[in-house]
Amino acid sequence: MENSAALLVIVDAANVVGSVPDGWWRDRRGAAERLRDRLASDGLPGRSGPVEIVLVVEGAARGVESVPGVRVEAAPGSGDDHMVALAAGAGDRPVLVVTADRELRRRVTALGADVTGPRSVPR
Repeated sequence: MENSAALLVIVDAANVVGSVPDGWWRDRRGAAERLRDRLASDGLPGRSGPVEIVLVVEGAARGVESVPGVRVEAAPGSGDDHMVALAAGAGDRPVLVVTADRELRRRVTALGADVTGPRSVPR
């Protein structure tokens, strides 16, 4: 049976932003907002069909607002734990997690999610 539900794309904002040494550490919130805006305008290259993008922020990036096309969720504690909870709560929906974090990758793939690295996100 084919699953026609929208792909749930969970983006590890801290990991993706931190993958490029462009001075993001001086303005973590601004870096997360720029990532959100790129995702909203460009989506996730190479993915067709319906997609729901959730950008998970934590720490200094909390307070970033959602925009059309990207729902932003501030992790109440650990960003990794929040992303695992989102993946676990997806039910039968296909899930793709964008991160390079090895432990997070292990945790979400154990739940059946697919994983891709930060380079899959538009720059």
